[in-house]
Amino acid sequence: MNRIIVQLLVVGFCFAMVHALRCYECKFGISRVCITTKTTCESGEQCFSGEGTAVGFVPITLKGCLKIEKCNKTTEESIPAISNSTVYSMTKTCCDTDLCNAAPGLPGAPGLGLLLASVSALFVANLMA
Repeated sequence: MNRIIVQLLVVGFCFAMVHALRCYECKFGISRVCITTKTTCESGEQCFSGEGTAVGFVPITLKGCLKIEKCNKTTEESIPAISNSTVYSMTKTCCDTDLCNAAPGLPGAPGLGLLLASVSALFVANLMA
């Protein structure tokens, strides 16, 4: 009986060790507005959040999985067929726990909720008076 329990524990431990890392993925976002989905990384990858600028001034955001050797580096990308100038520059920061590259909320969202609650309270107060 003890032998069976030990074998089950070993098998369970093996499954726990190969648990795949889950990350948010955003193929392209402007500023901090990025529509995300969830994805599962391959072996040798970590979650990343990338922030940078396109064409020198437009803030862009990327999220997803990235090979560990490409983590925590700034890269400059260009499209050689169009021009030799930099199209975008991006710093990709990695982390290694599930969903650690958190999805940002919409800018001003906490203030928007407070504003809606205040307007609703004023409206109800007018109706009661």
